[in-house]
Amino acid sequence: MLLSISTTHHPPSDIGYLLHKHPDRVQSFDLAFGKAHVFYPDSDNERCTACLMLDVDPIGLVRGKRGERTLDQYVNDRPYVASSMLAVAIAQVYGTALAGNCKDHPALVSTAIPLEVRIPSLPCASGEELLHRLFEPLGYRVSVTVHSSNTTGEPSDKPSLFGIELAATKTLSDLLSHLYVLIPVLDNEKHYYVGDDEVAKLMRHGEGWLAQHPERELIANRYLKYRRTLADDAIKQLREQDGESPIAIDSDSPDDPREEATENKLSLHQQRHHEILSVLQTHGARKVVDLGCGEGKLLRELLKQPNLEKIIGMDVSHRSLEMAADRLRLDRLPPRMQQRVELLHGSLMYRDQRMDGVDAAVLCEVIEHMDQPRLEAMEKVVFWSMKPELVIVSTPNSEYNAMWESLTAGSMRHKDHRFEWTREQFQAWANSICSRFGYTCEFRNIGELGTTSDGRDVGSPTQMGVFVRDS
Repeated sequence: MLLSISTTHHPPSDIGYLLHKHPDRVQSFDLAFGKAHVFYPDSDNERCTACLMLDVDPIGLVRGKRGERTLDQYVNDRPYVASSMLAVAIAQVYGTALAGNCKDHPALVSTAIPLEVRIPSLPCASGEELLHRLFEPLGYRVSVTVHSSNTTGEPSDKPSLFGIELAATKTLSDLLSHLYVLIPVLDNEKHYYVGDDEVAKLMRHGEGWLAQHPERELIANRYLKYRRTLADDAIKQLREQDGESPIAIDSDSPDDPREEATENKLSLHQQRHHEILSVLQTHGARKVVDLGCGEGKLLRELLKQPNLEKIIGMDVSHRSLEMAADRLRLDRLPPRMQQRVELLHGSLMYRDQRMDGVDAAVLCEVIEHMDQPRLEAMEKVVFWSMKPELVIVSTPNSEYNAMWESLTAGSMRHKDHRFEWTREQFQAWANSICSRFGYTCEFRNIGELGTTSDGRDVGSPTQMGVFVRDS
């Protein structure tokens, strides 16, 4: 397993200072899975190359493992292809350079220098394309050699083993950070247990570049071995670093199991959608926007209504819009139906001229995900700037939570809810909207009405306000 890093920076020997490894010496280091050796095959006034070679002990890898021993535990490609073991060696042998420290030449740490990397054997079952997708957005020139991956010596239909050469002008610490994170991602495997501390490692070594990487979710999932809770945590942190608003992140949050289980039992999704469609039909709506459309569940129902001439889905999350497009099968719809639907990336915090002319707006289970300042901004955007003839707003009724055995007193149905209103609170908010922006509101119950064991009326699980603009 070999990693070579070369530079033509003048003087080339500066790479020795950065790596804290003298070009005139061969150094060896003990690792848990074998030995690592650092040596310089060339070092002159024109070019300097540092090599990190891993001598992996296959017996040591198996030692201590329980269960049946098989030959492939000892005889495999692990000692020869770049993997998480190489990433560990980078951290342990080149740790000072990875951290961006150089006591003797501190200015050199932040200096971008011409660097070339060669890894002669790198596994990537996803194919050559992924190599380009991961490294090119970081500014590398990528050259790939396809290795034969079968015993006949003929190229495989699906080659999975490659040699790669990278070239770019970067700081050495950035280069090592990229390799540390992406080598295990390409291998899609780790030789050690992935625990909570791996998220912190990913955030530390991905600082300054991973949040903006177009494949950040793939990287996080593979780096964390598809452990969903860890990957979700990492992706949320990356989106926050990238400047996404809490609303965008909240809209992509997994459903809370308590809410999902109860709503499935009561068919609340279907009841909400049925009520919304009924209101739209009664008021003769023709151009409708689903604000905060998410994954497109309501859009799919709207598309079935022939009386709707234009259907717009707007969301702050690119990911949600992509999922909505898949749900609607937009690329397979007949041309006339495609023309009826439009998915737009946008925010409820700002006036959007693309919404001018809509005669109905729907906010289905959206407002409870908003903090108070954002809720106030949304009110002005929707009711004052957009001002459609009809606005439909649905939100949970917190009084009904007493009917759920799984909810403790004071808790909410979904971990991402910022608030849940009683009927009185929702009606007070709606009446304030009407008085400020010139609307009249009709209140409706969605779902079965509930009564607690002590006879208290708690209303329905969902409450809806139908706002009609004053003529």
